Amino acid sequence: MPTASSGTQEVIDPVRNLAIGVDVGGTFTDVTIADLASGQSWSCKTATTPHNPSQGFLVAVDQAMALAGAHPGEVARIVHGTTTATNAILEARGAPTGLVTTKGFRHVLEIGRHDVPRGSNIYTWIKPARPVAPELVREVAERTLASGAVLRDLDEEDCRQAALFYRSRGIDAIAICFLNSYANPTHERRARDVMAEVHPEAWYSLSSTVLPVFREYERSMATVLNGYVMPAVSSYIGQLRDELKARSIEAPLYIMKSNGGVISAETAMEQPILTALSGPAAGVVGAGKVGRDAHFDGLISIDVGGTSADVSLIREGVPASTTEGQIGSWPLATPMIDIHTIGAGGGSIASVTDSGNLVVGPASAGAVPGPACYGRGGVLPTVTDANLVLGRLPRSLAGGSLQLDVAASVDAIQEHVAGPLGISVEEAAIGILDIVNESMAGAIRVLTVERGIDPRAFALIGFGGAGPLQTSPIARLLDIPFVVLPESPGVLSTLGLIASDIRNDFASSSVAADPLDDAVAKRFHELDADARAWLEGEGVPRERQIVQWSADLRYQNQQFEITVPVEIGPFDLEQRVGMVETFHAEHRRLYTYDSPTSPVEVVTLRTAAIGRLGGELAALRAKPGAKGPVASGTRSVYFRETDGYVDCPTFERARLSPHDEFSGPAVIDQMDTTTVVLPGQTARVDDTGNIIIQNLSGRG
Repeated sequence: MPTASSGTQEVIDPVRNLAIGVDVGGTFTDVTIADLASGQSWSCKTATTPHNPSQGFLVAVDQAMALAGAHPGEVARIVHGTTTATNAILEARGAPTGLVTTKGFRHVLEIGRHDVPRGSNIYTWIKPARPVAPELVREVAERTLASGAVLRDLDEEDCRQAALFYRSRGIDAIAICFLNSYANPTHERRARDVMAEVHPEAWYSLSSTVLPVFREYERSMATVLNGYVMPAVSSYIGQLRDELKARSIEAPLYIMKSNGGVISAETAMEQPILTALSGPAAGVVGAGKVGRDAHFDGLISIDVGGTSADVSLIREGVPASTTEGQIGSWPLATPMIDIHTIGAGGGSIASVTDSGNLVVGPASAGAVPGPACYGRGGVLPTVTDANLVLGRLPRSLAGGSLQLDVAASVDAIQEHVAGPLGISVEEAAIGILDIVNESMAGAIRVLTVERGIDPRAFALIGFGGAGPLQTSPIARLLDIPFVVLPESPGVLSTLGLIASDIRNDFASSSVAADPLDDAVAKRFHELDADARAWLEGEGVPRERQIVQWSADLRYQNQQFEITVPVEIGPFDLEQRVGMVETFHAEHRRLYTYDSPTSPVEVVTLRTAAIGRLGGELAALRAKPGAKGPVASGTRSVYFRETDGYVDCPTFERARLSPHDEFSGPAVIDQMDTTTVVLPGQTARVDDTGNIIIQNLSGRG
């Protein structure tokens, strides 16, 4: 379990020294409560309540508090990873939303981009419906130039008429996105104030607050989606705060952002779109910490839950980031960890098509009714049922709180897969796992091979409730030499939540600006001031404030940019020249060439405001135990490599000690997950309590 960092103990309140991380997933809600003074922590899993996620959240907090014997007054902070915004978008359950835009730009969402999404047939692809139909877009006379100068004043009467229009139709979520407002937000702010006088009940989303950068389509989409989810997210977070106060927990509530940092509940309610990848981001942050502690410079993380698998790259403990993300069918240009998600998890349903093909996912049994073995009414076979039939899972999960029905799994696979295909239940179960593993390996190839990156140069870190079950065979498929399994992989995202910093990103587009111009330095310092003012507003002490600079640059006439880090300072001529040289070098690294004689343009300046919360978890250090691994028993497990069931040694994770080593096949059981070590693999425990699995043979 984690230990506290000695360097931060002096600032920890001796009374309020507990941090709670809660991650609401599709099947389970995970929670960890950590004592930031002693380093001791407690974790548990509860069933997610899809109809009302706040119920599962509160049950998880209550159980963790009871497990730790904690009192409400001891809680310093609660950090939450939520999928509320994501689900509202993916399931089209957001609020009816209107868009107010500059006159002449009514169809900005409909026009979008001319490109066809990769993987689609250009002759049959149908553009998805936009979150705001054209008839709900209202135009307002106004015009701001890219320089920020006002060409035409805002027509306030147009704003009043738009507000009346939305009020009469019961539309309470309104996005305001004016042309070039990233350069001058005055018109957007005034339009909101005027409309609020007419329609005060509405939620207002401003592009100059959500995404103040150029490219009208992406900025409009982010602003609309922010308004689309604002009522749901704000209501959910508000309910959590009220319920926590009812339990006498007065500690601040933080929400994980897509970029791997956390923000206050109040900020999340104003900019909920920033939490779109909240849950997956927490796991990647936790994986990065594990990688640093275990001395792996390069990691491929795969978080496998009940409904999906999330893949990301981590270098030197820092997750890869992007501003070209996507949620569902729509672009999302807000800063986020670069995560590739597929519909493959423990609850993924296996079925046979009319043409006789076996498919797995993306449909999922979720938490309710769940896999057939859960005994909650599910009758369709899932990946979890396949693992149970093959003996890879124990007869109970989550510390014995969930008993599994093997017979129900056998019946489901026989009826829906084995019978239609004319094969045995075991062959059907192996086929289910083969398909889901290939799907996950394919997701990894998207982030590596398709970008010119060799996955064999990385270690694979698996977490989530189903991650350790699937990671070993995935590593073998991709010839990845090492697998890293954290001490608590099933709840790693909660440790990531606790270890996260407060973070917010600020950006300013100045399209086609000369990087050597003094105006660039002036704007960088303005953004730096914005970042530090935000940290002050969040109550972060000066000594815990960190501001990072970066810039998006491109060659003249290019249609894409490269983000390069910028050293903080006076940003004099020497620094600006250094920034351009860094851009040339990065362009050469990515595309094998550069063009030193071509003019370089600064497109967007960025600052990241980071605040250390205090009590950061130190490197994990496992406690030594008995010399040598001692199996707790055996279990009959089916492997293709052994042509059937074999008596496989089982180990209890809690009883393994640093430097313990054993060969596969083997199974490792623990409260939050199960790990499978294949034949031809070895497993050892490192000094920090991670299990390191090494492939000693080729694909099996």
